[in-house]
Amino acid sequence: MQTPPAPLQGRSLLTIADLTPHELAQILDTALAQKADPTGDHRRALDGKSVVLVFEKPSLRTRVSFEIAARRLGATSLYLSPGEVGLGTREPVKDVARVLSRYADAIVCRTFGQDILDELQRYASVPVVNALSDWEHPCQTLADLLTIREHGGTTGRTLAWIGDGNNVIRSLAMGAATEGMHVRIATPPDYALDEASLARVRERADASGGSVLATTDPVAAVSGHDLSAQPLPPADIVYTDVWTSMGQEAESQARVEAFAGFQITTDLLAAAPNAMLMHDLPAHRGEEITDDAFESPNAIIFDQAENRLHAQQALLWHLVR
Repeated sequence: MQTPPAPLQGRSLLTIADLTPHELAQILDTALAQKADPTGDHRRALDGKSVVLVFEKPSLRTRVSFEIAARRLGATSLYLSPGEVGLGTREPVKDVARVLSRYADAIVCRTFGQDILDELQRYASVPVVNALSDWEHPCQTLADLLTIREHGGTTGRTLAWIGDGNNVIRSLAMGAATEGMHVRIATPPDYALDEASLARVRERADASGGSVLATTDPVAAVSGHDLSAQPLPPADIVYTDVWTSMGQEAESQARVEAFAGFQITTDLLAAAPNAMLMHDLPAHRGEEITDDAFESPNAIIFDQAENRLHAQQALLWHLVR
């Protein structure tokens, strides 16, 4: 008798909201198990499979971690650089999707517009994975939640995001809320996470026992003070990201000025002395974070970087096998 396909087999991952709470937990559980048993049966689970990486943005962690993850599972991987494909310029996205589906068992795409990923998924007959877009970064969220699980667990913990209301926090807030975390997002007024995204996160938080709160006060987000009638506990995790993402270079000076009060310093971290510090890298030391804060003994930044490999390996194992 044939084994029925796993619930995630053949699926795509474009946003964290694509995953139910059970499916998100499944991927994280698999990542923990495979990381603990690096020579287990999963090592050859994707024998004979192939994964194509289509990248319109340069990458260190994303490319290396996906390529090594695929190979550890027994799959071959092929990297296509920005000039080799020309999504939507040299060739229509829908044609690229259909061609690559004839060759490969999964398409991992790092691009600018979320609409590119939506069109790839619409026309591909194999799983499509969002390896970063301007709208979401779900693979980073998987690694971040895996890291938080390893450092005390997720449910009931408080995460303070300090900085831009960008793609990373859009995914992370949804994932953290799904896991029952309390999320505080501190941004300058003009760089807040959009209300529609916040509303979707609140729905998940209401179902999980978590919460989400938006503020323009980074000290309050970290300390828990001045956010409600009663003081809230200090954050368990403080997380920041670059102020200027790829494609926003023309805004760099304006952003540096707008985010001046949102730098992670040792003084800010003192408002939550036991909090772990996270950053998805690369870091612009001296901008969003000072060098001494980055080197804090509570930093788990390189655990996050390592867990990109383990989280994405688990993701490929679920989607492609």
